[in-house]
Amino acid sequence: MSTVRKILSNTVVQILGKVVVALLGLMVLKISTEYLGREGFGEYVLIYEFLAFFGIAADLGLFTIAVKEMSENEDELPKIIGNILSLRTILVTASMLLAIVTVFFIPEYADSRIPLGVAIASFTVFLTIINGTITSVLQTKLKMGRASIASILGKIISVSFMAYIVFYGFPTDNEIGFYMLIVAGVIGSLVTLIASNFYVRKITPLTYQFDIQLWKKVLKRSLPYGIALILNAIYFRIDSILLSIIHGSEEVGIYGLAMRMLEQFAVLPLFFMNSVLPVLTRAIKEKSDKYKKVISYSFDFLAAAAIPIVVGGFILAFPIVFAVSTPDFLSDLPNGFYGSDIAFQILIFALFFQFLNVLFAFILISINEQKKLLYINAVGVVFNIVTNLIFIPEYGFIAAATTSVISEFFILTATFIAAKRCLEFSISISNLIKITVSALVMGAVVYFLQPFTYGLVENWNILLLVPIGATVYVSMLFITKTINREMLAILRKN
Repeated sequence: MSTVRKILSNTVVQILGKVVVALLGLMVLKISTEYLGREGFGEYVLIYEFLAFFGIAADLGLFTIAVKEMSENEDELPKIIGNILSLRTILVTASMLLAIVTVFFIPEYADSRIPLGVAIASFTVFLTIINGTITSVLQTKLKMGRASIASILGKIISVSFMAYIVFYGFPTDNEIGFYMLIVAGVIGSLVTLIASNFYVRKITPLTYQFDIQLWKKVLKRSLPYGIALILNAIYFRIDSILLSIIHGSEEVGIYGLAMRMLEQFAVLPLFFMNSVLPVLTRAIKEKSDKYKKVISYSFDFLAAAAIPIVVGGFILAFPIVFAVSTPDFLSDLPNGFYGSDIAFQILIFALFFQFLNVLFAFILISINEQKKLLYINAVGVVFNIVTNLIFIPEYGFIAAATTSVISEFFILTATFIAAKRCLEFSISISNLIKITVSALVMGAVVYFLQPFTYGLVENWNILLLVPIGATVYVSMLFITKTINREMLAILRKN
């Protein structure tokens, strides 16, 4: 099978798996928003936002570095994964204990359900990070379809338990039900880990190993990228924390719904680039010009995925939010209420910049220049925190969303410049224009069909408009020759 086909095959399998997981995730949003309301859902979101700060410290970029190390030294795969597993287990245990202790000392959360919720949800984060560690083996071998199966299985168990809690277990007791929804996440994560462990052990043994010299080597490589990820998490998550302190949980609920929806898409470029990274690393190590084509195709793929999401999401924000939540989360502009659909329309541009930024960040990682990400993200964090502190008190989540967009644009620009200075490569502006035109045509069709289809099924018209839009977009890619015979021939080549 050709290199490009392997990358796309591995990515498509992950995306299909993620589509199923995302649909189940949207069911979680529907269940939890109807059950908890704006304020309760705000507390629910805030628990995971709070833990994200500590969870990323346990991550420390070790997944990506592990994939890179195992791609370069496949004969030492059991040794590498054994040591990464030990290192990450220690880090995640320490970080979760720190999170639990910290949350109980924050006065603003003293009379809320957040502290106990953080203590329970910390087990979900622990299990998720351990699962991510061992699935780096599947990523290295380009067999992430198995990881997708494990994720789907865990999510099905989690959603099923949540539905039981809401409709049968505690339909009128939101207090106990709130915590039980978090327990459902723990159970789902445990099932996912057990399934992933089963698949990984067919490839390599999993035993904790403690090679301190290897730890030093891995940490030296991962630390700059890991700190950059921590800074990235701060500027992407701090707004929710500030919103909760300044405006309360209800504002977080409105903003958090949009964030959670977009997070379903934010992992797609990571899936793709984690598939690309082993191939890109080998091509650069072998000093082959093949890496230039890999980068060029990667940019086209990410742009072709991101731009229609932005165009379609912006136009259909209102019915999308309606489908995954309740009318309480929708804007009522005549009465001056801005809902999750407005937050979604703003944040979707941050998602676009984030899609493209992942490519240039991974280029720097592939040539061991990840320390540059540290400086870039440090500036982004300072800008984000200062801007949020100035504008959130008056403008609430509108300021938080806008700041996220500006921050992501800065990160994208700076990372592109840094990657370009370190490695010679080019991207196709003509393909970018073709992709944009195709997405705009799709957007026009969806926009003009929206009033007509609303008359048939009201806001559930997205069930018609999304497949229509996708068909128009793919057709335009062929018409504009963005997808051409050469690309199809490469995909068919064995």
